[in-house]
Amino acid sequence: MAGGSTAAGPSAKSKSNSSTKGRNSGNPAARNAAPKGAAQKRQPAKATWRDWVAGARIRTLSLSVAPVALGSAAAHVAGGFDLTIALLCLGVAVLLQIGVNYANDYSDGVRGTDQFRVGPSRLTGSGAAAPKHVLTVALVCFALGAACGLAIVVLTQLWWLLAVGALALLAAWFYTGGKRPYGYAGLGELVSFLFFGPVATAGTTFVQLGSVNLESWFAGLAMGLFTAAVMLINNLRDRVPDSQAGKKTLAVRMGDRPARALFAVLVLAPFGVLVFFALFYLWAPLVYLALLVAIPAAVIGVWGKTAAEALLALKLTSLAALLYGLALAAAIAF
Repeated sequence: MAGGSTAAGPSAKSKSNSSTKGRNSGNPAARNAAPKGAAQKRQPAKATWRDWVAGARIRTLSLSVAPVALGSAAAHVAGGFDLTIALLCLGVAVLLQIGVNYANDYSDGVRGTDQFRVGPSRLTGSGAAAPKHVLTVALVCFALGAACGLAIVVLTQLWWLLAVGALALLAAWFYTGGKRPYGYAGLGELVSFLFFGPVATAGTTFVQLGSVNLESWFAGLAMGLFTAAVMLINNLRDRVPDSQAGKKTLAVRMGDRPARALFAVLVLAPFGVLVFFALFYLWAPLVYLALLVAIPAAVIGVWGKTAAEALLALKLTSLAALLYGLALAAAIAF
């Protein structure tokens, strides 16, 4: 799976056509190809399987795993754990997140938003993969996630959940897709907070238990805060190029220093939520050890200057979310 290659032909006409094609392309790599009159355009290397794996943004999948683990633990403590449904919930969460990552790659690439990107290169924006291939992978992931969701509906007979699933798919696509993506209006952190926090966690509990307990709501709040923090530090890294591209993320709207302060609050606030669990669960206080990762993430996010430091803060925040989620799930369940 890779983008096609072009080369200058022997005639002036073919050179002109090739140049026009590059300028009219929705691909930033094609628009910024070799200058007019060059004998041959340098094409980006074709995407390898490692590039495709990187496009899934594996480091952020903790934001899908942790809410399902916590929601299942909350169901277990109330006597309603169901392994099959829990695994299907995990499938929905992970596949939708991978799908939205590829959809974001595709949409930002064809819009040209990634033209001035300072973070890791993307499949579409770099020209390493054809946009239609990236879109196809995104749609396949959405379809597989929807299939897992449909299986949950069949098993639970909760047919109204189809509407919730449809809403989740729409939220995944319109983050950067469509004519008016909400990610370009500064609403990405809010929507991700809702869907990867309370919706994912409480939803996992509900389809197993038939109700939602306080443990699930509080855990969902904590996971939503972590998810919003990851999205915010990612947008902080790209704040200047996003502004140039007309992408008005929350970081662009707030400005550098206020957005950094908010990031620190989002990273550390879940440990305030943890007080609730520490009052009722013997092992819950041990989850505070995740601060050993969260505090450095907050410090780097506030005072870091480079894109590499922002990426490190993102990785640490994702790791803190995973440690927090899995450790708290174990404390609740056992």
